[in-house]
Amino acid sequence: MSVWDQLLGQDAVVRQLRRAAREDRPTHAWLFTGPPGSGRSNAALAFAAALLCEQADPAERGCGHCHACRTVLASSHADLTHFVTENPQITIEEARELVVRAQDKPSVGRWRVMVVEDADRMVERTSNVMLKAIEEPPPNTIWLLCAPSPMDVLVTIRSRCRPATLKVPAVEDVAELLIRRHGVPRARAEESARLAQSHVGIAKRLALYDDARTRRQEVVSMPLKLSGVPDAVRAADRLHKIAVEESQADAEARNESEKKQLLVALGAPDTGRVPPAIRGALNRLEADQKRRSRRIQTDTLDRFLIDLTTFYRDVLTLQLRTGSGLVNEHLAQQLQDHASNSTPEQTLHRIDVISRTRDRIRTNVSAQLAFEAMAVSLL
Repeated sequence: MSVWDQLLGQDAVVRQLRRAAREDRPTHAWLFTGPPGSGRSNAALAFAAALLCEQADPAERGCGHCHACRTVLASSHADLTHFVTENPQITIEEARELVVRAQDKPSVGRWRVMVVEDADRMVERTSNVMLKAIEEPPPNTIWLLCAPSPMDVLVTIRSRCRPATLKVPAVEDVAELLIRRHGVPRARAEESARLAQSHVGIAKRLALYDDARTRRQEVVSMPLKLSGVPDAVRAADRLHKIAVEESQADAEARNESEKKQLLVALGAPDTGRVPPAIRGALNRLEADQKRRSRRIQTDTLDRFLIDLTTFYRDVLTLQLRTGSGLVNEHLAQQLQDHASNSTPEQTLHRIDVISRTRDRIRTNVSAQLAFEAMAVSLL
């Protein structure tokens, strides 16, 4: 299977990238943009695989079965740096490390490829650290940045990158992928793809894990439980608690494993007091783990808010009689009742409230208080 096969509904982008991969001197910096679910990182990795592919024929690059293609897609190729920050923002230290890595010559392939996910998480100071390296990289280094939209990246960065703009794939394409790759029954695959709004990763989780479907159902049913301020506060606290528990469960096992590996690497004694030098390294590790846990929690809450928005999107669809399909078809009657008891203006206001809450939880405000304020505003 070619590396391009995973890019659902991205024919124009695939043609653009395949042409570039055949060039002797492809553009040195790219910016992959598209809404959540469009497959920005998949496209960047597919392009990286094509750049490093071992096929002698340029037209065959991105074959998907050579050693280079397989290791790039697994993010283990020697000439690939696949960076995903575990902090709420890409730190200056992380940016400096990327700049240093970008200076390395390729060891086995033609190019040193730097894939940076969440480039929108770079503040201006961090972007300035990377600017020179992206503008004038070494001859064999290629940068592939990923962000939701060009406007999410500072103009000084995006003006130096060639754009690759992706779109959300069709629900039918995502469903077929779940059926073909994971053996999901058709009805469940189609429902999961619709509920995920064509986001492949989320659709896969909804199709394969019942607990993910249960959590989503609890989130989108929240407006049906808002009959007063006490109910709103309780519902908000419940969603916040679910997000905290999920992020903690995801982090605990990994944190303990990282701690053990660090102690072994530093030669810490099996028993007794930890030497001060090692204690300092442990403190830094724990601080990094706390920042990562906060990001996981924020991302989980953000996903909840996106799911919640689909409820009011469906309500607005019914109120305006657009004829568009409902994301939450299983709640059709409740959605109709809600649409009949409110106005389109009220629904748009509620969607704006959720959007503002998404912005707030990315700052230093209390996520729990932000959710409570949102829930009350949705009454």
